[in-house]
Amino acid sequence: MHRIFIDVPIHGPGLAAVTGLPGTVVDAYELPEERSRDLPSERIQDADILFCTYPPSNFDAMKNVRWIQLASAGYSQLFGLDLAARGILASNARGCFDVPIAEWNLAMMVNLARNLRQMIRNQEGAVWDRRAVFQTEIRGMTVGIWGYGGIGRETARLARALGMRVHVLTRRGVTPRHGVYAVSGSGDPDGIWPHRVFRSGEEADFLRELDFLIVATPLTRATEGLIGERELRALPRTAYVLNPARGPIIQQAALLRALDEGWIAGAALDTHYAYPLPPDHPLWRYANVILTPHISGSSLSQHFAGRLWDIFAANVKRFLGGERLMNLLTAEQLAGG
Repeated sequence: MHRIFIDVPIHGPGLAAVTGLPGTVVDAYELPEERSRDLPSERIQDADILFCTYPPSNFDAMKNVRWIQLASAGYSQLFGLDLAARGILASNARGCFDVPIAEWNLAMMVNLARNLRQMIRNQEGAVWDRRAVFQTEIRGMTVGIWGYGGIGRETARLARALGMRVHVLTRRGVTPRHGVYAVSGSGDPDGIWPHRVFRSGEEADFLRELDFLIVATPLTRATEGLIGERELRALPRTAYVLNPARGPIIQQAALLRALDEGWIAGAALDTHYAYPLPPDHPLWRYANVILTPHISGSSLSQHFAGRLWDIFAANVKRFLGGERLMNLLTAEQLAGG
């Protein structure tokens, strides 16, 4: 008998799909939260499947757990648990966020190119200003995507549809992508959309021709502080930086200096260095920066819960049948590589 413990908000159809499976007992926590805290040891100690955003702080009480399904694409909350050595599988929610974050990327590129922030200020001040700065097209511009997972692939598909050139930087190049959840019709499963592909060691060549840089890598020990002064200075002074990934991937001091000294034209940031971003943080004051409160993934949208529970229900069936899980994290990823 497999015991499933659920610490995420319940989605009726998804829960029904799981509880209807033979050989399973489901226990759904009544007060799910997106944080780590102690959970009742008597309820989690026998569970061999955990569905959560963050493992409980008393995770050691879970003596029988064999698989963790995360409700997030990020997985740094698993670092230090030594899951691979303990033979515990883990999978994440890659694919749930691809469509909304890619749409955020497109929206930010259009807004930055047309300086929508200033147009709104003009409207509020009853200022009639028809300068060319508000009439820029993104068609023909070059977007560089640093990382080419699901978010990067869906962004590339949309950017190509709008006539943009797509450059991609990855560690190992672009290959077909299988075994990962994706919304039907989205993304680039065959790896065909980039116009140019750059690999590690070619960062300067990748950055020098961009109009937009989109950060689309997970936060790991290897990517924390990945983008600093050298990378930001390598961009054209007319380029914009978009970060829907994780704030600390870009070094904060370098980003502030780039904005102060004009190394870049501006930025759109959905991920930050503190949550919430304090009112006195300098990023609030820049007229050429768009800040959004970590909502690009749209986890409160009408689509998110269904997609997330689709992954979980499909993976429960795979786990029970001894099949490979979707979105399975590797031992290297679980170690923070």
